[in-house]
Amino acid sequence: MGKIHVTGRLVCKTEAEAEIARTHLPEHIRLSRAEPGNLRFDLTQGEDPMVWHLDELFESAEAFAAHQARTKDSAWGKASSGITREFTVSEEEA
Repeated sequence: MGKIHVTGRLVCKTEAEAEIARTHLPEHIRLSRAEPGNLRFDLTQGEDPMVWHLDELFESAEAFAAHQARTKDSAWGKASSGITREFTVSEEEA
């Protein structure tokens, strides 16, 4: 089983959503990077202030599933539920 690579973007539709992202993302990034099995967790704002690009790498499907479970119940997960997520999940060779 290979590593799980996630790429994509978060797209805010309103300034209120962008403010939620600016407020909650620093802690979400810090917690995500500290998770066991998280090899890379980069979330950067693009030229468009309403869009953040993500590039994440997890050592296994289990590590990615644990990340998703933690995120769902986190302050970020609850506050950002209305923000559009467009991402692709792929498996890389071990």
